Amino acid sequence: MGKINDFLTEAGVFFLATEDGDQPKVRPLGAHHEIDGKVIFGIGDFKDVYRQLVANPLTEIVAFNAQNHTWLRYTGRVVFDDDPSYVEVALDALPHLRQVYNDETGKKMMMFHLEDATATIFDMAGNAEVIE
Repeated sequence: MGKINDFLTEAGVFFLATEDGDQPKVRPLGAHHEIDGKVIFGIGDFKDVYRQLVANPLTEIVAFNAQNHTWLRYTGRVVFDDDPSYVEVALDALPHLRQVYNDETGKKMMMFHLEDATATIFDMAGNAEVIE
């Protein structure tokens, strides 16, 4: 998981794919953390992306590292984690999000990781490293 987490950190922004009915949806994300041997992501419970992942937990995350011209495809099944410490890690890293996710707003950050997942790192020559 460290290699995936490091790749996402170096890329900065990555993209999460979902589906909404028969329409693909892709959105940029940036927050992730390596906790308990898992790469953990967070999304709001009030957002379409959350409802889409609940309806169909299959997803793919794609990132591009402009420094070394490699890209990552991380494909798997979303599993939501209910450990409140994961939320605290995310909110400590991005304290401005406490204005959104708190008891007063009633909005919750839903943390997840991928299971049954495969990550592949590609270079421009078409070489691939598979991480399972």
